[in-house]
Amino acid sequence: MQDKDGSIDSTMVITQVAKPYRVQVNDLISITLKADNSDLVQMFNKRENTNQQQTVSEANLYMNGYVVDEHGNIRIPVLEEVNVLGYTTEEIRKKVESLLYEKYLKEEVQLFVSVKLAGLSYTTTGQVNNPGRVTVFKDKLNIVEALALAGDINDVADRGDVVIVRQYPGGSRIHHIDLTNVNAMLSPYYYIKPNDMIIVNPLPQKSIGTGTNGLQTFTTIFSVFSVITSSILLIRTL
Repeated sequence: MQDKDGSIDSTMVITQVAKPYRVQVNDLISITLKADNSDLVQMFNKRENTNQQQTVSEANLYMNGYVVDEHGNIRIPVLEEVNVLGYTTEEIRKKVESLLYEKYLKEEVQLFVSVKLAGLSYTTTGQVNNPGRVTVFKDKLNIVEALALAGDINDVADRGDVVIVRQYPGGSRIHHIDLTNVNAMLSPYYYIKPNDMIIVNPLPQKSIGTGTNGLQTFTTIFSVFSVITSSILLIRTL
């Protein structure tokens, strides 16, 4: 990343506040309940295996988490259908806690509710060394880290125009980010969201097969020109 327009001082700390993610259909949510009387909340915690060495995997999270259905609901014991579509994890936490006190628990019970996205999954394709779907168990991941986990961008990638296909309640939208510019760190697309698709296209000259950089392009074009010139001279001598 380069400071192309000189607008950012090298000593300046660049801060980017990622907007809280709002849950969408097919998202997987992990909800854990704890109370001073553990028997009261045991049925809400889906994990039956309490082995501390249990391997965390996407499949395990799928079996133990709450999937948001096509109507934006999750099914929780006692509470039944709870709508979470468009809510942040913090808003879901407060909603679940409030409903539990309203419908099940007494006010004197000390309750602790934890709500998290069950892994952050995204897909990389195009000019990356290891394309495919990646799941990370973090709350926040930027695009540089996401591409590094995909084996990084290769030599023929167009770093100046990386495409992000992002899911919204109304459908998918396409965004672009220039990873050769330090201002990319200030972009609203710098941080990855669940189910993002990152598409890294090839350089224009690679698309037409002329090389991966300026020197290779010049060399290729010069070689083609030389062959054509030689062919013309050869024809004329016949």
